[in-house]
Amino acid sequence: MEVSMIGLDLAKRVFQVHGVDGACREVLSKRLRRGQVLAFFASLPPSVIGMEACATAHYWARELGSLGHEVRLVPPSYVKKYVRRNKTDAADARAICEAMRAPDMHFVPIKSMTQQSVLVLHRTRELLVRQRTMTANALRAHLAEFGMIAPQGGTGLASLLAQVRDPTPGLPEEARAGLMLLASQWDALKDKIRALERRIIVWHKADDTSRRLATIPGIGPLGASALAASVGDARVFKTGRHFAAWLGLTPREWSSGLRRRQGRITKRGDDYLRRLLVLGAHTVLRHNGAAGHRPDRWLTALQARRGTGRAAVALANKRARIAWAIMARGEVYRGAMAV
Repeated sequence: MEVSMIGLDLAKRVFQVHGVDGACREVLSKRLRRGQVLAFFASLPPSVIGMEACATAHYWARELGSLGHEVRLVPPSYVKKYVRRNKTDAADARAICEAMRAPDMHFVPIKSMTQQSVLVLHRTRELLVRQRTMTANALRAHLAEFGMIAPQGGTGLASLLAQVRDPTPGLPEEARAGLMLLASQWDALKDKIRALERRIIVWHKADDTSRRLATIPGIGPLGASALAASVGDARVFKTGRHFAAWLGLTPREWSSGLRRRQGRITKRGDDYLRRLLVLGAHTVLRHNGAAGHRPDRWLTALQARRGTGRAAVALANKRARIAWAIMARGEVYRGAMAV
């Protein structure tokens, strides 16, 4: 049996295989239990295997790649349009096979175990930061019920925490008991976040690509390590614009005939990387023209013309293109503006 291309629909327990020959005729349709997958593909000659870039896809891509197969990860949103009629495992596997044959298809880079390990640190930190924010908001909301409020920011929160820990008139002991638990939770989350950041920085200092990315103003160790771990080989993107589009930093477009209309950014792709780039851009804007920093005329004019928010997104787009050039060409940032 000649199998040139296989679509593999991933699942927890039951996997669906759809294979075609060189003439795109169906020659294989099979269901596999999880324990049968590696043995089945080890018995096949090297072929091209496509999977949706979903949960566990990178693990299976590495395992099947070690067996000599060429593995391609297809974005799930691109596969959806090839599903005909009812959605079943067999239909999904067939759709993956058809999507791989599209001449303009873009595939997701396969991440190594090291990359995924660093991203686990980032995702864990992101979760803890959300929990810390929720805890702080709960503290503020509960204390406001007793007339205790403070300005936004870390200084204001610190004053509220001090009021919780010290005997304060007007705060019942029952309320203090619950708020003390929230205060302890906030302290524990803060310590855990700092511990994760230290581990990320250790990896950042040991990785050449991450160190070079950190030379870009507005991209610190967190952003640099996240980019290096998420992208891997930037040469899979043809240009910096393709990379920025992959991050969702390019505008939506509705065009017809000679009329071209563009709207807000697409916000497709990795929202975590996009958020880090935009936050870094806001930092650059805050320091642009400050004492000891030479102002960037393009950035100053853009901010005055379009506002701070849009200027930050435009700068994040520009930084994404620079990051692509650094990763693809092995260079360091040589710009004049420093932060």
